[in-house]
Amino acid sequence: MSFAMDRPISLPWWRKRHVIQLGVGAAVVALGFTTVVLLFGTAERSVRMPLANVTVATVARGTFHDFVPLHATVQALQTVYLDAMEGGRVERILAQAGDMVTKGQPLVELSNTELELDVLDREARMIESITELQSYQTQLEQNRVSNQKALATIDYNIIRLQRSYARRKALGRTLEPVEALDSVQDELNYDLKLRPLQEQSNERQEELRVRQLPEIESQIDKLQQDLKITHGKLDNLTVRAPVTGRLTSMDLKVGENRNRGERFAEITPQTGYKLSADVDEYYLQRVAVGQTAQVDIGEQTFSAQVTRVYPEVKDGTFTIDLSFQGAEPKGLLPGQTVQGRLSLGADQVGTVLPAGAFLERTGGDWAFVLTRDGRSARRRRIKLGRRNAEQVEILGGLAVGDRVIISDYSGLERIDRIDLEK
Repeated sequence: MSFAMDRPISLPWWRKRHVIQLGVGAAVVALGFTTVVLLFGTAERSVRMPLANVTVATVARGTFHDFVPLHATVQALQTVYLDAMEGGRVERILAQAGDMVTKGQPLVELSNTELELDVLDREARMIESITELQSYQTQLEQNRVSNQKALATIDYNIIRLQRSYARRKALGRTLEPVEALDSVQDELNYDLKLRPLQEQSNERQEELRVRQLPEIESQIDKLQQDLKITHGKLDNLTVRAPVTGRLTSMDLKVGENRNRGERFAEITPQTGYKLSADVDEYYLQRVAVGQTAQVDIGEQTFSAQVTRVYPEVKDGTFTIDLSFQGAEPKGLLPGQTVQGRLSLGADQVGTVLPAGAFLERTGGDWAFVLTRDGRSARRRRIKLGRRNAEQVEILGGLAVGDRVIISDYSGLERIDRIDLEK
């Protein structure tokens, strides 16, 4: 009976071993594929963006205008700085900013008691030194006269004694004692020996006097000049205009103290004006002295020429100076702002694209180009040539008729495709 009840049990197909193994393998493959998709996504990085949020321009065949926009400032050709030669307290202000002043005109009066006392002390010492030198000079002259008198006295004595000796000798020994004749002879001999000594001494002292006199006179002249300079320090307490022109930027108040070397004001001589403009460093190698520009002032346009290029780059720009060609505009004021265009070359026909904010992010190396259906834009390498504020010259990567997104690419630096939504 037990043998009749035993029979083999058959499993459903989904519980069979080979079916389970196939199912586990398929699940592992599916799980791996899902993980890769979740972690890495597709190879092309994309983003969705409303079409209204971007600016699109079309590449076209046209004339490229090779210029740089100028935002220039009017500056005086010459500016003279007015600094304090001596410090002191401001006592009087005799001119105000904006006034026309003439050379030598008093502008500010200062007071400085310490300086005044110092000048008086120096003057006293210099005058004392000058007096001593002049006294020595007088002494040298007196010595010269005394030496000449001494030599003249010796010559006089020699002549007198020679005559006396001759008369006494003629009288003979009977009438003239021998002792008197010998005394005259001795005195004469003494003067004859003394004369060459006195003459040599006179010559040496005269040579010394001749050498010393120019030195003394030179020292006296120098001391007198120093005396004038020292006294001139007091004159410096009155600040005067060094040139004729318009007084600008002076801000002083009566009673305040100013130190030596501090700037009081600026004076602009009536020598004309120039323009100073900052230009993007991209054009540094293309801007040169002699290039021309057109500047709009009021309702008129004036020609200007580049006179100086400063090669130092600061905050992404460099500076140029321009001078007006022909008649200078009337009514210009320092600090006035004018607009213009600096020509870098002749107009030339080529493939051009309107300039846009995308250049700041890409540097002109790539751009997003719309597909034919206009539903998306793909990243493409491009090559640009010259550029200005309005246009860029296309050298490669784009063809006439291509539509390019030229608005800002902020946040799109790593994106390959933009899907545009209407």
